[in-house]
Amino acid sequence: MSTAPERSVSYVLTKPVSDYMTLDVLMLDQNTPTREAARMLQHKETDDIIVTNEANEPIGIVTDEDIISKVSDAKINAETTRLKDIMTTPLITIQESATLQEALHIMRDHKIRKLPALDKNNFVVGMIFQVTIANVIRDATATQPRLLSPPVKAILGNLGFVLQFSGVLLLVPAILATILNDTVTATGIFITTVLLLVTGFFLNSYGEKASLNLQQASILVFSSLFILTLFGTIPYFYVLQYENLSPVETFANGFFSSAAGFSTGGISLFDKPEELPQSFTFYRSFTQLVGGMSFIYLVITAFYPESKLQAMRGFISGRTLHMRELFGTITVIFTLYIVIVALLLYFFGERNLIDNFSLAMSTLATGGFLPNSTILVDLLWQEYIVLIAAMILGALPFTFHYAFVRKRFLAPKLGKEVITYFAVLGGAIVLFVSTSGIDPLDSVFYTVSASTTAGLQITSLESLNSVSHTILILLMFIGGCGFSTAGGIKIFRFIHMKQFLSKRKSKEHELTQSEKNETKTIIIMLIMFPLLAGITGIYLSGETGASLENSFFEATGIITTGGLSANVITMELEPSTKMAMAFLMIFGRLEIIAIIYIFRPQMAK
Repeated sequence: MSTAPERSVSYVLTKPVSDYMTLDVLMLDQNTPTREAARMLQHKETDDIIVTNEANEPIGIVTDEDIISKVSDAKINAETTRLKDIMTTPLITIQESATLQEALHIMRDHKIRKLPALDKNNFVVGMIFQVTIANVIRDATATQPRLLSPPVKAILGNLGFVLQFSGVLLLVPAILATILNDTVTATGIFITTVLLLVTGFFLNSYGEKASLNLQQASILVFSSLFILTLFGTIPYFYVLQYENLSPVETFANGFFSSAAGFSTGGISLFDKPEELPQSFTFYRSFTQLVGGMSFIYLVITAFYPESKLQAMRGFISGRTLHMRELFGTITVIFTLYIVIVALLLYFFGERNLIDNFSLAMSTLATGGFLPNSTILVDLLWQEYIVLIAAMILGALPFTFHYAFVRKRFLAPKLGKEVITYFAVLGGAIVLFVSTSGIDPLDSVFYTVSASTTAGLQITSLESLNSVSHTILILLMFIGGCGFSTAGGIKIFRFIHMKQFLSKRKSKEHELTQSEKNETKTIIIMLIMFPLLAGITGIYLSGETGASLENSFFEATGIITTGGLSANVITMELEPSTKMAMAFLMIFGRLEIIAIIYIFRPQMAK
C-alpha cells in the first residue's frame, strides 16, 4: 500500500495555524449585555464570541448555545446578564505560528472543536476549527502522488535557501583574497561560492519553503553541514596543491579542515598556519563564523514554530521571540563584537588587522582556528582578557545578547542558565589554577577555552597532569549555554534534567510524554558523548601510539567541538581516520541527537 497519502497528511499537519484560520472573529468586552451580544452574533452570522477584558486580552468564550442554555428567561435575564456571567473560562488558545498537529492535540486533550489563535503579543487574530483541519487532511489524502513528496520538497527548499545564504556570505573572503591579489585562494573560494549558489538555486526550483517536523529538520541540518563541509573543501585543494600529497590525502586533509571550520571544531592540521596565504587563514576563520551562526539560524528556522522543540527549547530561553527581529539584532551585535575585538587587539599592539579579524571571528564563533601559530604567544594580559571575554560572549545564549540590547537582561529563565554557566566556570577555574601548575592567567584562559568549546590554546596540552586533563574534559562535555555557538551537551539540558527529576519525584505532578522523551534525549546524550569519545580515544591511541589519556582528551575535543588538542591528530594521520574524525565533528555539532531523530523520529514526538 502506498504511503504517499500518509506523507501528505504528515506534511500538511506541519503547516502553521495561520495558513488556515478564520480571520473574522467576533470579540466583545466582558461587560457587554447578553442581549446585545446575541444581536451581534446574528448580525455577524457567527456562532462564537471571544470575551476580552479592559486591556483587550482574551479571557473567555461564549457560544450561541451558551446564550440559549445559560440565560433561562431572555426577556428578563438577558437585559441584566453580561458576557462575563456566562462565558467559559479559562480560554484555551493556540499561537498562530503553531502547527495544525499541535492544534489537534490541544483540541483532543481539552475535548473542544475550535481554538482562538493568538499573535506574538497574545491578541486574538483568528480562529482555527476542527472541521477545517479535517478538510485539509481529506484534501491531502485525495491529492495525486507527485514526483517529490511534500516533505522532501520542504527539505530541499529550506536546504536551497541555506546554501544560497552561505554562498553569499562566502563572497566576503573571496573578495578579500582578490583585493590581496591572492588569485589561487580567490579562485578556490569563488568556485565554492558559485557551487553553493547554483546548487541552492537548483534545490529551490524543486523544493518549497515550508515548516518541518523534527525528523525533517534534523535531515536538513545534517545535509546543510555536510554540503557546506564538502564544498568548503575546494579552496584547500588549491592551497595544498604544492604539497607532496596524493589526491586522497589532499581530499582527507581538506575535508577534515573544512569540517573543523564549519562545525567550529577548530582542531587544525596545520602546525604553522602563517605559512598559508593570509587570505586563506581569514577564510578558515570565516567558515567558523558562518558555521557557528548558520547552525543557530538553521535550528530556529528549521524547528520554529515546532512546539515539540522540547529537546532544544533552551535555545529559546526566556520570552517568546520574534524570529526576524532576533536574526537582525544578533547579526548586528556579533558584527559589532568582531569589530570591537579586532580593534582592541590592534590598540594593544597586534598591528596585523586581517589577523586580528580572523582571530576575533574564530574566538566569538568558539571555533579555535589561529591565523598564525605564535599569535597567542607573549600577548599582553589585556589582550588575554579581551579574548577571554570574547569566548564567553560566544558561549552565552543569543537571547542573552538580545535581552541585553532590549533591556530585558534579567529575564528569569535566561538568567538561571547564565548564572549556572558562570558558577560551573568559576568553580572549574579555581580547581584548574590550583592543580595545573600553569600561570594563573594562562589557567583561566585554558579553562574558559574548554568551557566555551572555543579550543584556543597556546601550546599542546599533552603534558598536563591527569587532574587538569579531567577538568578540561568535563568542561568540554558540559559545554556552553543553549542557543549559542558553543558545543557540548549544554547547560540548559542539565537544568531541564534536574527539573524533570524533581517533578517525577513529586506525587502531585506526572511527566507528559514530551517531557519523558526529552528526559530520554538528555540521558542518551549523557551516555553517547563520553561513549563516542571513549571509543574514538581507544582507536586514536592504537592508531597513533599516543597515551590513552591524551587520545581521550583529543577525542573529547572532536566530539564536543571543543577543539583543545593534545597533538594526537596530525597531518600524518591516515586519510580514512581523518575522514572519520571529520564526520564525528559534524555529529558533535549536531549534538548527536539530531542523528537519532533522523532514524528514530518517535523520539521527537
